[in-house]
Amino acid sequence: MTFALVIDDNRQTAEALAQILQLWDIDARIALGPGAAMSILQSGVPDLVFLDINMPGVDGFEVLSYLRREPRLMNVPVVIVTSDDQPETAKRVQDGGANALVIKPVMPDTLETALQRIGVI
Repeated sequence: MTFALVIDDNRQTAEALAQILQLWDIDARIALGPGAAMSILQSGVPDLVFLDINMPGVDGFEVLSYLRREPRLMNVPVVIVTSDDQPETAKRVQDGGANALVIKPVMPDTLETALQRIGVI
């Protein structure tokens, strides 16, 4: 089974995404914000990360930068999940090394396309 880490500061959003991921037998663990994510990442390496951008304190771009610098995590696929649909955000996501961008609210068909594109399903 695929293990995914969902990093979002909104519990409802994170839980909804985790439920959608079950459609593809992806077991999601939720981290409510970057601090909780770092604790989880210290103890293991997920198969996939779903990352919100707009979080208080440390934002998703900083977390993405960390994931791409850390040797244990640099090859883990990262899907950015955000409500920010601006072209400059999409460019920053791509330049930062994310594998896919999904705009909230997350729809199963959009998520499926992203998962297929990165080879998870």
